[in-house]
Amino acid sequence: MRTLIIGGAGYIGSHVARRFLDEGFRVCVLDNLSLGQRENLFAEAEFVEGDILDIPTLESVLARGWDAVVHLAAFKAAGESMVKPEKYSVNNITGTLNILNAMVKTGIKYLVFSSSAAVYGEPSYLPIDESHPTNPENYYGFTKLEIERFLSWYEKLKGIRFSALRYFNAAGYDPENRIQGLEKNPANLLPVIMEVAAGWREKVQVFGNDYPTPDGTGVRDYVHVTDLAEAHLLALRYMMDTDKSLTVNLGSEQGISVLQMIETARRITGKPIPSEIVGRRPGDPAKLVASSTLAGTLLGWKARFSDVDTLVRTAWNVYNQVSQRAGKTS
Repeated sequence: MRTLIIGGAGYIGSHVARRFLDEGFRVCVLDNLSLGQRENLFAEAEFVEGDILDIPTLESVLARGWDAVVHLAAFKAAGESMVKPEKYSVNNITGTLNILNAMVKTGIKYLVFSSSAAVYGEPSYLPIDESHPTNPENYYGFTKLEIERFLSWYEKLKGIRFSALRYFNAAGYDPENRIQGLEKNPANLLPVIMEVAAGWREKVQVFGNDYPTPDGTGVRDYVHVTDLAEAHLLALRYMMDTDKSLTVNLGSEQGISVLQMIETARRITGKPIPSEIVGRRPGDPAKLVASSTLAGTLLGWKARFSDVDTLVRTAWNVYNQVSQRAGKTS
């Protein structure tokens, strides 16, 4: 099986590439390295440094005869998307249309797309399933939802089959410790906690402790990046076996609070990890938890590594090693 993974040098993309390689796939990574990193590339995979906005290069790479494309090349900072919508429009929407048009031109039928739970917005009910209303509260989520709509049209008009995988909060690192590249400018909770534990940040800010949750802090659904990678493989096989598209949530179905994550990290790292309670962020719901029943039914997928201890332990393995290497060379 020959698979092109666009964005395969990034945090999630590198884990997807590793899983496909483990399965014996022939893999090519296309990445512009704006967020991805060379250290996330694997010797067994071909690498092309290129951009999805560069149509000649994109068409040239896709013309090499791939069975499928996995698309993870998106900007994803929700806050930034609200002040730089043009950046997200051009890369996320125009870039994806370029991929779709190149797939049509080169005759590639299958696309696995990295979507997001951000398409849902404020929860109307919990757990959030795929029938939940889609009403994004940030422009990033809007771009993902619009792309899903384009995918449906390209399926109707051009026969492309797609899997739209709506991630909840990706976290953790490869349990076998084969991926060492850290996210650039992370904004998510666990990487921030890890940076405090490593001594790179002073403290963790906790945005509100007066929510109607067991400990007063926000609760989110975290899914291990290795579990996400497995879902990409299963989704591609589903499309090839059934000739059908699908849209599914990927979450652990278990909520983890901010304080629970911090306290687990203190225990596992042995570091004090100072934290500070600050005001709520506008628009932050008290709780977000997924229903991944449909992914289980259609794909046989289950979150195997997404318990809080594994999330923290696998992340700390990498951050601690990077910190130690930096200490030796400083």
